Amino acid sequence: MKNKFQHLFEGIAKAGKPTPLNQIYTELYITEGGTGAVSDEHEVRQIETASRKAARPETMIRQEDIFKLPPGRHEPIRTVMTMGVAGIGKTVLTQKFTLDWAEDKANQNIHFLFPFTFRELNLLKEKKFSLVELVHHFFTETKEIWSFEEFQVVFIFDGLDECRLPLDFTKNLVLSDVRESTSVDVLLTSLIKGNLLPSAHLWITTRPAAANQIPPECVGMVTEVRGFTDPQKEEYFRKKFRNEKQSKKVISHIKSSQSLHIMCRIPVFCWITATVLEDMMETREGEELPNTLTEMYIHFLVVQTKVKKIKYDGGAATDPHWSPESRKMIESLGKLAFDQLEKGKLIFYESDLVKYDIDISAASVRSGVFTQIFKEERGLYQDKVFFFVHLSVQEFLAALHAHLTFSDSQVNLLEEQQTTFHESKTRTSKDAEIHFYQRAIEKALQSSNGHLDLFLRFFLGLSLGTNQTLLQGLLTQKESWQQTNQETVQYLKDKIGGNLTADKLINLFHCLGEVNDCSLVEEIQQSLSSGSLSTDQMSPAQWSALVFILLSSVKDLDVFDLKKYSNSEKALLKLLPVLDVAFMLLSVCNLSEQSCELLSSVLKSSSASLRDLDLSNNDLQDEGVKLLSDGLKSTKCVLKTLRLSGCLITEEGCAFLVSALKLNPTLLEELDLSYNHPGEESVEALTAGQRNPDWSLNKLWYGET
Repeated sequence: MKNKFQHLFEGIAKAGKPTPLNQIYTELYITEGGTGAVSDEHEVRQIETASRKAARPETMIRQEDIFKLPPGRHEPIRTVMTMGVAGIGKTVLTQKFTLDWAEDKANQNIHFLFPFTFRELNLLKEKKFSLVELVHHFFTETKEIWSFEEFQVVFIFDGLDECRLPLDFTKNLVLSDVRESTSVDVLLTSLIKGNLLPSAHLWITTRPAAANQIPPECVGMVTEVRGFTDPQKEEYFRKKFRNEKQSKKVISHIKSSQSLHIMCRIPVFCWITATVLEDMMETREGEELPNTLTEMYIHFLVVQTKVKKIKYDGGAATDPHWSPESRKMIESLGKLAFDQLEKGKLIFYESDLVKYDIDISAASVRSGVFTQIFKEERGLYQDKVFFFVHLSVQEFLAALHAHLTFSDSQVNLLEEQQTTFHESKTRTSKDAEIHFYQRAIEKALQSSNGHLDLFLRFFLGLSLGTNQTLLQGLLTQKESWQQTNQETVQYLKDKIGGNLTADKLINLFHCLGEVNDCSLVEEIQQSLSSGSLSTDQMSPAQWSALVFILLSSVKDLDVFDLKKYSNSEKALLKLLPVLDVAFMLLSVCNLSEQSCELLSSVLKSSSASLRDLDLSNNDLQDEGVKLLSDGLKSTKCVLKTLRLSGCLITEEGCAFLVSALKLNPTLLEELDLSYNHPGEESVEALTAGQRNPDWSLNKLWYGET
């Protein structure tokens, strides 16, 4: 175990120098809690949502304590499920846990630790083993042991999202004998349910989209890997760049670009960034560093192709030409990326590659593009599996493929019925190009879960002439790119002025950043800085820019005071997306029942994180409180403080609040009903709730105090 896990290969083993894991390992931000519920949102959208939530007190966990009982828990934890988006560090986490155990640094009470990956187990789908035989198959040193009941055993199953076994927990046979042979699928379901080797501990890692494959009753504790906090990002780059001057330059550059800084919560993106910036600082000193995601990924592709040229083709590091072999490889990988992205497929086998005319042997041996961007893994005695080093790399290559196809044959792959502009009697070449980008924007906006968000950023970023120049020889630069770019920018701004969710709005602003247009945001920022912001005459697009700025600066937004912008219901409606990320100070804002309906929908939202709400001195009346109470009844609501002082509430309105708190007694900790007329019955019910240990309410104000 020590030999196997002591090195970390960022990229893939054959392509880079192995780094001692303990030298580069940067502690990850892991929290306890969560429901293990499935999430089908794009993972970068999840990262960005997390980055703009105000900091909340949460239970932090160190990787070596993953099976230790947290305070207040008395029952032992058998199975831990750890969730996290792709590239966030789940596999490295299990590797560090295993290495620390092997080096006797932690968890010495464990006798046997057996780490498996679902990629390896997939390849045993048609074979039969007993649990003991399966362990012997992967860990030959244990062949003399035929019973594990008397030992402390931990099984790690990494990558549930990559599982291709049925895992049918309702129909599968129940197995209890560790020496009885059956399918790997039945082995796993019996082990996870606790029928097989109940004394063992299990650690399962997964991306959120696959979490529901394991029944909740089989999971003792859910944890989440949040990636790197801001200090951890800096620590990573300081370890990666031993030269202090270089590390400071890299950290400063990352902080200057919002999109890069957010993406650096993902450790794999930190590695991509470090790979690019290290190459640029060594070979192109003085050249401007990439500021956008598209620039970063273009440089990453160029760096990997350059590695191949120097190592295998005898080319110079500065040679700008793409060899026919590299171009063919990128085209094949791009087509694979595009086709499979539409199907949601992220893991590939040799049969998949053959369909795209990819020479597996030549690719895995010689292509720098393959070894760093497209990874190959082989299980013990098993066939190979392939996957892009990160989902974002697949999305970048898919966007590049759509561009290459349009550039070479004028076919728009994003159309439902693909035709060339030559076949259209109504479109000129320029019109077809403009439509090419507008169609991509429309398609991304139609995706409710954001699966095309990052693809769209890359897609529009590749329209820039400067980026096309970086890909000279691979992508043909269009003479009309500047006019097309202006049309696209205007189209984005028109869409931004529409009625969009916060996530879609933010993505479109990031798209504007990818095409180097920040005019909308800069205009509002200047007005805010000078104190001359007037919301009376603001256009819908300018309101959206204000929302984007407020969401982007959430760390400074401890308290959101609506009056600072406008004390009106119209302003609340425009700034609704901000309601979910800060303390809401909405007192004396001329709000009415309509506002309560909006706020209730926020409280019931699946992503609800609004904890503090001050609505004092608004004429909400009983009907408004009734609407708010509907939100308080929701199991998704997390509100802790509610201030309703001077809101013209009577006993009828307070009865709605009491009813909501009886249904959800662990919700509110503070409730202010001063300067209202709650009535004796409601006051008695609320004060009784204060004394009830099952209620969380500990501060209550009522009457004229």
